[in-house]
Amino acid sequence: MTSSLPRDMFDRACPSRVMPFQIGDKWTAMVVLCLEHGPRRFSELRVPLRTVTAKVLAETLRAMQRDGLVVRDAYDENPPRVEYSLTPLGRSLLTLIEAARAWCAENMADLLAARAAHESRRDGPRPGGG
Repeated sequence: MTSSLPRDMFDRACPSRVMPFQIGDKWTAMVVLCLEHGPRRFSELRVPLRTVTAKVLAETLRAMQRDGLVVRDAYDENPPRVEYSLTPLGRSLLTLIEAARAWCAENMADLLAARAAHESRRDGPRPGGG
């Protein structure tokens, strides 16, 4: 059987190897949405993202900064002020996020039904009475 995957897909030089995997993580898309309308301080991001820990948010912002998705601006004030804002590259994720949200909205009923069916099969009686 032949594979439909490109032979070089896992090659070190393949562009997919440098793809920022955090795009699909739990918090990156939410941070992008929080920064859509302008810069925010760390504490301002924690308000809408109230269930994220400070450590995880800091790690997410560092990874996003590393990949050029956000910029961290530190202002020499008393007290010091730091703001995060989207770069043009980070802003380009808004299109992907909107597409994913639209897909979820369109398919949510089917997804929930599939999960419920899977759970009922998993929790149901085992063959052989065990």
